[in-house]
Amino acid sequence: MANHVSSLKRARQTERKTVVNRANKSRVRTSLRAMREAIQKGDLKAAQEQYKATASALDKSVQKGVLHANTASRYKSRLNARIKALATA
Repeated sequence: MANHVSSLKRARQTERKTVVNRANKSRVRTSLRAMREAIQKGDLKAAQEQYKATASALDKSVQKGVLHANTASRYKSRLNARIKALATA
């Protein structure tokens, strides 16, 4: 356990940031899950609408430092490819 005043403060800050980061990660995962479910159902219109929300959530997570920019870009690219495959099928 922390003994110095500064290390106690850092421990408190870490606890607060952990809660915020966990909420942001949860928001992204929920959005990704909803996106995958929309694609699996085969509903193109719902999948496109959900893609917009998911891409926004991914971009916000990058801004907040929850995800790396390349990771978010990879997710968006793969999801968009699945939507295009759904549209052509």
